[in-house]
Amino acid sequence: MNQIDIKKSVAIIGAGYTGLVAAYRLAKAGNAVTLYEREPYVAGLVSNFSLDGIEMEKIYHFLYKTDADILGLLEELGIREKLVFHNSSVSTYYGGKLYPFMTPVDILRFTPLSFLNRIRFGVVGLYLQFLNRWEPLTRITAYDWMLKWSGKEVMDIIWTPLLKGKFSKYYDKIAMSWLWSRIRVRARSKEKGDVVEKLGYFRGGWHIVAGRLVEEIERFGGEIKTGVQIDSLRSIPESGKVEVMIGGVAMLHDSVIATIPTHVFGRLIGEDPLATAEYKAQLASIDYIGAVVMPFVSTQRITSYYWHNINDPRCPFLVFLSLSELAGTESFGGKHVYYVGAYVSHDHPYFSLEKKAIMDEWKAGLKLMFPDFDASQITAAELFRFKNAQHIVGMGYKEKMPAYRTPLPGIYLANFSQIYPDDRGTNYAVRDGNMIADMVSRDMNA
Repeated sequence: MNQIDIKKSVAIIGAGYTGLVAAYRLAKAGNAVTLYEREPYVAGLVSNFSLDGIEMEKIYHFLYKTDADILGLLEELGIREKLVFHNSSVSTYYGGKLYPFMTPVDILRFTPLSFLNRIRFGVVGLYLQFLNRWEPLTRITAYDWMLKWSGKEVMDIIWTPLLKGKFSKYYDKIAMSWLWSRIRVRARSKEKGDVVEKLGYFRGGWHIVAGRLVEEIERFGGEIKTGVQIDSLRSIPESGKVEVMIGGVAMLHDSVIATIPTHVFGRLIGEDPLATAEYKAQLASIDYIGAVVMPFVSTQRITSYYWHNINDPRCPFLVFLSLSELAGTESFGGKHVYYVGAYVSHDHPYFSLEKKAIMDEWKAGLKLMFPDFDASQITAAELFRFKNAQHIVGMGYKEKMPAYRTPLPGIYLANFSQIYPDDRGTNYAVRDGNMIADMVSRDMNA
């Protein structure tokens, strides 16, 4: 990144990983950086909390060995040794039974599919892993493409439950390019010699990464202000400044980076005369769905797998995972740590029901999956709801995806809806934090 001779003032809105990394880079380069966050905590979807004395994330996260951007950041921050890669284990729950789902042999033994469809499923997956020309996949939905090439049985048993679980009412609108990227990144996460996938988790939890970024931002003179609600943004071209309105008070900055959801950004700039109706409509056209997650700690070992894809409609959630099966109970004081999760649309009852009602429903689902499950052995549990956890990548998404440089001078937008064709994740958040910081720095010194 270019060093500057005159200190510039940069405001960053949103203290998720993109915002934290951008703030770190710009503060380190000598800018006067202020990072604003609406919540009382930083790190967004990777924010931590304490449950039964264990520091853990509100939403489950892991890293691949191929996540070069965040691995490089960890080296720079001096915490690479805190990351440990473990053998993953994956299963699929269907028809009241758990099936291992990690290797070609597992697929051949997946008896809910006919033998020929097991072969077909594997061949289609292998084809997608080696497909490089993904652009045509933006013009067809994952539902239609998979139905054509995998067939109805594979679609009904494998792909439709996963698409519905991930995207709710939008399940048949998702572009095939999105599913291709998910299959490809997982296939390429294995290094030569790896029989099973290896996933990375931090000794002590993810909060050590955000903690180091906060330390470095503040060491270089940056300010982090949590619990701050931004009222509006307005570009002032005649002065070369950007106005950030907070509680009726105008704060002036040379540049502003918004790392918040696209439609939220659209509301903040709504009164700026430079924000055209067409641009605001573009921002509003990107839909999001929410995530509801129940982390819990138990004295019971419920499963021998880390990850469970739920393809049985009787279960009211998409995924169940055991973090302690991945990282070992020794990482959690001998306790077992679990997550149950679902993606739901904003109008789903999960966003209005009492937490206890959802948690009871999900415990009943676990009892269905694991008849020996004993809820009385849960020592602590919590439930979190995030309204904007996943954007909807439909056909032609690239054409409506907003640019990082907005039409408003001095105002930039960088959030996970601009990660394309890949899906959002912490590695890409770090990559985009680096990229947007460099872009802003170059523009301010042009």
